[in-house]
Amino acid sequence: MENESFSQSIDKLKFQVKSFQEGFSLLTQSSDLQELGRNFHHLLRGNFLVTDFCLFHKNGEGWQRVYGSTFDEADVTTWLKPSDQFVFESVSGQKTRLAITLPLIDQSHFGLLIGQKLDRTDFAETDTIALHIFLQQLDNAYQFFISQKKEKQFSFDLNHRVVQLNSLIDTGIELSKLNHNSTLFETSVERVVSITNASFGVLQILEKGHLLREYSIPEGVPGEFILKSDNLIQSEIEFQSKTYLFTLADKESRAGAVPFEATDELLLGAFARQVLTALENEAHHEESIEIEALKRELSVAADIQKKIIPTKLPEISGYELAGLNIPSKEVGGDYYDCFPLGDGRFALIMADVAGKGVPAALLVSTLNASLSAYMSMNMPLKDLAGKLNSIIYKASPADKFITCLIAVLEPETGKLAFVNAGHNPGFVLRADGSMEKIDAGGIPLGMLNMGLPFDSAEIVIQPGEKLLLYTDGIPEAMNDVEEEYTDEKFEQFFQNHSHPSPEKFISDLLEDVKLYTGSAPQSDDITVLYLGRN
Repeated sequence: MENESFSQSIDKLKFQVKSFQEGFSLLTQSSDLQELGRNFHHLLRGNFLVTDFCLFHKNGEGWQRVYGSTFDEADVTTWLKPSDQFVFESVSGQKTRLAITLPLIDQSHFGLLIGQKLDRTDFAETDTIALHIFLQQLDNAYQFFISQKKEKQFSFDLNHRVVQLNSLIDTGIELSKLNHNSTLFETSVERVVSITNASFGVLQILEKGHLLREYSIPEGVPGEFILKSDNLIQSEIEFQSKTYLFTLADKESRAGAVPFEATDELLLGAFARQVLTALENEAHHEESIEIEALKRELSVAADIQKKIIPTKLPEISGYELAGLNIPSKEVGGDYYDCFPLGDGRFALIMADVAGKGVPAALLVSTLNASLSAYMSMNMPLKDLAGKLNSIIYKASPADKFITCLIAVLEPETGKLAFVNAGHNPGFVLRADGSMEKIDAGGIPLGMLNMGLPFDSAEIVIQPGEKLLLYTDGIPEAMNDVEEEYTDEKFEQFFQNHSHPSPEKFISDLLEDVKLYTGSAPQSDDITVLYLGRN
């Protein structure tokens, strides 16, 4: 009998393990919350013979019914109480047997009301244990659902930006072929309205404040009507004593009218400048026009990059922090940042794109957006590096890649987790004067997409110790006879000049590099991030 009972227990355990595996697979295939609720009810019904079940979701005011209809409002208000902790209660309502409140990763809550089992037996202890496991699977499935939703939105936004950029380039080419006539103005308004999803657009040509002519989309809508909208963005250009004023109104979306984004303003300004270029094409030599257009493109890229490179670094209690970026051209390929992760930790980033100019700036923008999307998910750094590698590989041409060092600092303990994707090793100057390199990682981001692993590691920065991250613009700075500053000279300077404030150290370092290079031009971007623990 004992053997038979033991065998039955083993069989039941095997069945439950298989049920858990199949259950998680089923839950993660849910495309929306209603399907998630339906699939979870299917699991409960199959494992506990539960028939009465409702799933509610609370994100703000009040519980919203997601799935099920067997419980009324009185059951909800009586048994579901939002809490920061997991709540599992056995109750004795007319229908309700279990009331569960589950806090979720995005600060919302799931509420579950479960009725009695079909055979009217009580929930045994083994049932309760199994139900807790299913609830954990529900929580994990919701996290997976949120991550998939964010990834789809990020992919959509990235593809939308690519479409916008391609349209901007195509429109610029088309406008440059048009003469100074109505076709030029009609085309420009039509394209910018389409690419920004504006409901209305108008180009008004004025001279000394008097309206000479206007071109609107939809055709025939007067400009004065468009200008009355509460949701406007504008850009104007001047040419031969005339003012060309572009106005867009009422951005459309699936949810109705929404405010315009910063990218829309950049695009509108870029379209306006393209019209100016087309107008100037009649009055200037072709070579000068091409140079001016290039400057404008670089200006747009530089504006984007200026918004990415931090103007002010965060204050970290117990630490001193300073950074600097000096591009060798108007638009560089270096990037650094330090930002809080929301849980007391801070991310430190140092990156260098192969190449310079607009393509490098666009890759920096992609890296910045990807870090913003995924750093908050608290995934292991080696997995994060693999994710970023795949994104950069798909977004970059074959000859473009990014070397990158990503570190996460716990200020209280000094623990520093890091992954180095092909970048120059960071340096830690220990309290005893010794130097330690941080270089665990893998290949540069975007170089290959073959599933090669990345290694991460951890160190601890003790009081009085310093961390230095940089790009190769410092050790590879050359003098007039093309001799490099060298890694050895750089490390020696770090050891001998670690006592000043971070700002003073960076200033002294740049002065030393300039003294070495003399009159030779800056050959590469110079970027450095210095962190000292008090």
